[in-house]
Amino acid sequence: MHQFTSHVRAFQDQAAARADEFGRLAAGQSPHALFITCSDSRVIPSLITGARPGELFELRTAGSIIPEWDSGRPSSEAATVEYAVEVLGVADVVVCGHSHCGAVGAMVRREDLSSVPAVRDWLESSTPPPLFRDPSAPDVTEAVQDHVLRQLERLRGYPCVRRRTAAGELRLHGWFYVVDTGAVLVHRPHDNAFLPL
Repeated sequence: MHQFTSHVRAFQDQAAARADEFGRLAAGQSPHALFITCSDSRVIPSLITGARPGELFELRTAGSIIPEWDSGRPSSEAATVEYAVEVLGVADVVVCGHSHCGAVGAMVRREDLSSVPAVRDWLESSTPPPLFRDPSAPDVTEAVQDHVLRQLERLRGYPCVRRRTAAGELRLHGWFYVVDTGAVLVHRPHDNAFLPL
């Protein structure tokens, strides 16, 4: 923790030196996009995109999972999507999967998660296992990309997303981040493929 607390102390001085910028942030937020990604510590949205404070509204979940819309079953994820789309009026939503994803790997390999029941239940209740040709392969790229597309489909089931996309006010994007190279591939619907950004 020492490296973090040292940075916090230094950051306070940096913020004081940029009082105008941070003062504007205190007045409110108007992010450009909702960025939905995995809780994995190797995936840092602002590092990948270069976003400054106030530019991205983030939703991080185990496995980048978005639960199906259910008005009778509130969730933090649904509340975050709804707030970003309806209140903040973001113009874009990105669902970003990543290479070496432990959650997707566990799903496709049907790993025994009995020692982590909350993780097991979250993964089992959220989506069917992603498509994957070789469950024994260490690289889960194909499965993660399929998983991203399934999460985009779930988003389309949210009333606020459906309404704003139909009105041409909201765009949905599927991304795949490669942890070891920093590359980002984007789903191109016309090609039905993830291609370099």
